[in-house]
Amino acid sequence: MSSALLINWVQATLTWSAPLIICAMGEVFSERAGVINMGIEGIMLFGALCGVSVCFYANSPYIAILAAIVLGAVLGVGVAFLTVSRRTNQVVTGLMVNMLATGATNLIFALMPAIRHNRAQTFPALFPSSTFKVPFFGDVFFSQPFSTWVAFALPFIAAFIMYKTRWGLNVRAIGDNPKAGATAGLSVIKIKYQAVILSSIMASLAGCVLTLATSGYFAAGGMTNGRGFIVLAAVVVGGWDPLRTMLACVLFGAADALQMRLQITGSVIPTQFLQMLPYIITVIVLTGMVKRSRVPKTWGAAYDPREV
Repeated sequence: MSSALLINWVQATLTWSAPLIICAMGEVFSERAGVINMGIEGIMLFGALCGVSVCFYANSPYIAILAAIVLGAVLGVGVAFLTVSRRTNQVVTGLMVNMLATGATNLIFALMPAIRHNRAQTFPALFPSSTFKVPFFGDVFFSQPFSTWVAFALPFIAAFIMYKTRWGLNVRAIGDNPKAGATAGLSVIKIKYQAVILSSIMASLAGCVLTLATSGYFAAGGMTNGRGFIVLAAVVVGGWDPLRTMLACVLFGAADALQMRLQITGSVIPTQFLQMLPYIITVIVLTGMVKRSRVPKTWGAAYDPREV
């Protein structure tokens, strides 16, 4: 691998890891609260289309971010109502959201010809263009959109919230023993709602970053391409810890960037196998690490306040 290709791979690794990290930080809190938001794949898809369309018509990526936050919050309320209030099966509910998102985004995208034939404005870089000429660091770091820098700062903020604040303690408490939390005066339903809504907002933002950080374009037929499921695996591999989950996301982002670079260089490895590479690595790492992870005790289980 040449030095230019290596630099390009590292730069792409950071860029492609960013939406995974953003989505994973919300999912960590949701699963720590005992709720598996399996619908993050579909919510990312909604966020991706929302980001592109709002940015195109408003001509502002910042308004697109606000729109993605609102959309994620609305979808999060719906998911929380079904999984927390109605106590539906969390896996089935998530798959329903994912299937709905695939069909709905394809339909909406087909009804917006202007977006199909034009690209939206992308996120600007955090540093001035003059810094892009700095050897190695210019291409790898300084040319990154501001969303990448935000994404890599989020795990440290999430870790502080989870381990150093009362709300983070409450989230961990109800994920391990909601009955004890309710006895101590905590509003278990409220905290679960907050965690699920947070995960949905972050998933929607991740979809927005997926499109506006690079191409400014939405691709029908599954823009997220299974990244939501990779995030679910990364959370498990990371042991529901923000910092370790970030490292897992970077690993999967590196695999995704690598398979794209190998296709461009004309590798003798079949294209179909290269496209499978991130998911193969996901399965291998998940198989090796899942037994070492400390699972929240009520992970995926519905909470019935009448049983307290």
